[in-house]
Formats: sequence, C-alpha cells, structure tokens
Amino acid sequence: MSAHQYDHGHTVAGWVGFGIATVGAGVAGLGVCTVSGVLIAGGVAIGVLSLLVTWALHLSGWGKGPGVRPRAEWGWRVRDSAAPGGHEECLGCRLAGRGRRRGARAVEPVMPAQRESEPEIVAAVGADAGR
Repeated sequence: MSAHQYDHGHTVAGWVGFGIATVGAGVAGLGVCTVSGVLIAGGVAIGVLSLLVTWALHLSGWGKGPGVRPRAEWGWRVRDSAAPGGHEECLGCRLAGRGRRRGARAVEPVMPAQRESEPEIVAAVGADAGR
C-alpha cells in the first residue's frame, strides 16, 4: 500500500523539475549574498531550464494532468497514459498544441440568475440606456 492516501502529483517530471529549480534558487541566492549579477542571472537561467525540462518530461508522459489520476497510476514512476493526446484542462499541453479536441463543443456563457420579483431588463447593443 502506498504511504500517501491522496494523489499529490508525485511524478518524475515534478521531482526532476524541483531538483533543478532548487539548484537554480541556490545559485541565485549565492549571487545575492555575493552581490554577483552573473550568479543571479545564472540562477534565473537554471530556473527557466527547470521549467523547460519539466514541460518536456510532462509531454513525454512522465508528468500528470490536472485532477486526480486513477489509483493504479499513483506511483511516481508510472507513465501517464493520457499524455500523447494531451490533457483537456492542461496549460502545458495546450501550449504544445495538445489537449484541445477538434469538434469540441463550445462553452455556453452562463448568465446570472434573475429573481422572479425583478423585471427583465433587455438593452439593445448600441442603444442609449439613458432615454
């Protein structure tokens, strides 16, 4: 049985990205302590590299999409079976051109509820409401 009872997203992409970002934060912190612009810029560059590596690992199936995965895929060494097609609500997948299905239905706008005691106010587009 797993040590954790919830799917917290422990994935290879998450752990590798965290490790690289930690090194970047350390380098940037050292740059702040030594007042070195080169080290600060290097730490920021390592941070950007961690984002790109995490994104690449996510797209190759070593990350997870938003939401809870099936319990069989909770292990951090399990590849994501939905990665090749993209995750529907995932920004990373949408940036890579995945996740939006062709022919998907458009989202209907949600109108605020009107109380029965209030009259319905309809204003034509471009009409002068002050008259």
